[in-house]
Amino acid sequence: MAVRTPDPDPNERDDDGTPRDPFGGLGASPGRPGHPLGDGTFGSPAPGSAANPGWLTDIELAEARRRLPILYVEAVPVRTDGVGAVKQVGVLLRATSLGEITRSIVSGRVRYGETVRDALFRHLENDLGPMAFPQLPPQPVPFTVAEYFPIPGVSAFHDDRQHAVSLAFVVPVSGTCQPRQDALEVTWMSPAEAASDALALEMEGGRSTLLRLALASVGALR
Repeated sequence: MAVRTPDPDPNERDDDGTPRDPFGGLGASPGRPGHPLGDGTFGSPAPGSAANPGWLTDIELAEARRRLPILYVEAVPVRTDGVGAVKQVGVLLRATSLGEITRSIVSGRVRYGETVRDALFRHLENDLGPMAFPQLPPQPVPFTVAEYFPIPGVSAFHDDRQHAVSLAFVVPVSGTCQPRQDALEVTWMSPAEAASDALALEMEGGRSTLLRLALASVGALR
């Protein structure tokens, strides 16, 4: 079974239906000196997409993945009690492009010109909905850095498409979660259930290891 980093960005669209590119966003430049729009060079928008100059075609994205590590953020949403102890862990139920159902966590690429905090907030809102109310500090600090490799066995994490470097965070949420994008639902579990071998069998790409590291980082792993 192909195992990969959950990657909702290619399906994101603006309010007018225009696809959003994960490499676009703040700081994207409408072409480069000596390379007019739509000239076919790497990073130059295709004809008709000048309104979104950061867009990468499928071929360009595949080329970037072949040559460069891709930066991701991942988040484990949690609910805490009055003293900050983790009581519940949110695990996503996703449908893959192959029709397979898997368990995962909030995940996605960091766009060009985007801060890690902004990327984290964007993906939390995409996967959990706008009423999740994630509690992000001014300067989020990851509990670990996960390295995904296309070759199994290099690390505990595997993504058959690419070499990806992921900054992983535990994020308390206080609102109502209504999944969007390719997330079907958010299942709230106790820390013991989230760290169980039964759940590990449903998770892809080594994320059961990441989930246990997250629980250990907040003292919730028993």
